[in-house]
Amino acid sequence: MSLFALAIAALLVSGVGTVHAASGTAPTVTWKVTSLTASSSVKVSTIATSNSTGTKSWKASGSCTLKSTTLTTKASGKCKVTVSIAAKGKYASKQTSRTFTIKTAVLSTNIAVGCSSNVKFPNLSAAPGAGGNYAKPAFTATCSGDSLKVTSNGMIGYTFIPMTPNGLAPGNFSWTITTKPVPAANTTSIKNQLGTLGFTVTGIPIYGPTEGPQPATEAYGDPVYNNILDTCKGHTGPMREYHYHAIAATNACYLNETIVGYANDGFPIYSNPGETYTSGYAKTGNPKTNSWDAYTYSAGGANTLDACNGRTASDGSYRYYVTSAFPYIIGCYKGTAMKQVGAAASPMRMSTSREPSVSSTKFSTDSLYCLFPSERN
Repeated sequence: MSLFALAIAALLVSGVGTVHAASGTAPTVTWKVTSLTASSSVKVSTIATSNSTGTKSWKASGSCTLKSTTLTTKASGKCKVTVSIAAKGKYASKQTSRTFTIKTAVLSTNIAVGCSSNVKFPNLSAAPGAGGNYAKPAFTATCSGDSLKVTSNGMIGYTFIPMTPNGLAPGNFSWTITTKPVPAANTTSIKNQLGTLGFTVTGIPIYGPTEGPQPATEAYGDPVYNNILDTCKGHTGPMREYHYHAIAATNACYLNETIVGYANDGFPIYSNPGETYTSGYAKTGNPKTNSWDAYTYSAGGANTLDACNGRTASDGSYRYYVTSAFPYIIGCYKGTAMKQVGAAASPMRMSTSREPSVSSTKFSTDSLYCLFPSERN
């Protein structure tokens, strides 16, 4: 063997000139949560962070599943999450795991000040909030005479999962509705109406089953059909306001009460366990665009809801119902909607001189449109 070959062999044996995965500074991993909520989905990036920018890969086992970067929990049990970080720069590789207990959100309720016993709102004081440094949910509800006033910062009690390019920020919402609603002589269409049609008992705006006119290929499309909502059926708009286009009445979404919200005409919105009452709308077109032209209403059996997605109960009171099918919450106003002001105003402007371009992820505060997956950078 030549002297050169011997020298190389000696270097290899001694480890000189080789790169070890274990070499370098060990990165830190900070686990940002101590438990996971039952039957919910979160981005793994909200669970743990590291000072290393090395490529991260995730695994999950137990009572949870992992698809891409979204972790979904089951109703109970324990979930083991493992993150592996590749070596990069001065940081070595690292693998670490954490086992989380899956907790069911327990909701306590408060009767709104001055209201009748059926006007209840969840107590979100113990809710973890959207995560990170986001503001916690805050709202008030009071009754005076025949009016219910709800104020809210519009923040959710569960982990925020971005479904649009828009961020999340607190708002300043204030709704006032009548506590003695009556059906109007004629219903009022909400076709292509942008902005709030009502609010949930957690103080989150409720929008209709329609998105805005941008992009043109998905103008006024159905956000449920276009799969741009999180597991609680909400997302954020260009003003960073979180809102619902449909409702998941589950503990994980803090909406398991019988009444999950109110429309601007004062009529309550009821949960619909097992979907006892069904929508009368059938898909007759492509809801990717112009959702209202893609569904046709027809009256059905005794449990089919009317065109407003509601029905009159045995006691003579009218209520809307949540459904898994279009229009999801409200199909039209059964009563006369009270005019709102400020962020809760409805209808909001449907056009602007400064609309975002199709490729842009920067928005003017005048814009009220959400972007679809085809627009995301």
